[in-house]
Amino acid sequence: MGEVRVGVRLTNAVDEALVRRGMLTPEQIRTYEADALVDTGAVRMVVPPQVATRLGLGVRGQRVAEYADGRTQSVSVTEPLVVEIDGRDTLEEALILGDEVLIAQTVLEKLDLFVDSQRRRLVPNPAHPDQPVTKVNFAATRAAQRVPALLG
Repeated sequence: MGEVRVGVRLTNAVDEALVRRGMLTPEQIRTYEADALVDTGAVRMVVPPQVATRLGLGVRGQRVAEYADGRTQSVSVTEPLVVEIDGRDTLEEALILGDEVLIAQTVLEKLDLFVDSQRRRLVPNPAHPDQPVTKVNFAATRAAQRVPALLG
C-alpha cells in the first residue's frame, strides 16, 4: 500500500466555543490547513509542536506514546480541536510530536471514512455516503430509549 495523504482543516475548538459565547469574533478563530498523512497503524492523531502553537492549543496533560520500534515516551496532549476532512468534521485531541500532521484511527472512525489503498485516498463509508454515522452499543441504545420515560 502506498502513502495516503489528505487535505485537512484544523480549528481550535475552544476558539469556536468562545465565538458562540460572544467572547471572540469569527475572524479570531485560529485554523490551520495541512496535507496530512493517514496512518492506519496509529490510534491517535498527531500534530507537530509548531502546529499546536499556531492553533493556540493548550496542553491538557501527558500521554504515553509507543513508537513502531517499541520505544515509549511521555508526550503532551492538546485541548480539543476540530478536524475537518471532505466536509465531515469531528472533535479530537492530538498528541504533540513529530514534524507532520497524522490522521489516525480515531478520526477515521468518527468521520466514517475508509482508506482506498489502490487509489491512495480516503472515501466515505459506502453505507453512509452523505454523512458519518456513529455506532453505539446496545446498552447505550436501551438507555436512550428510557430517557423520554424518565423525563416525562
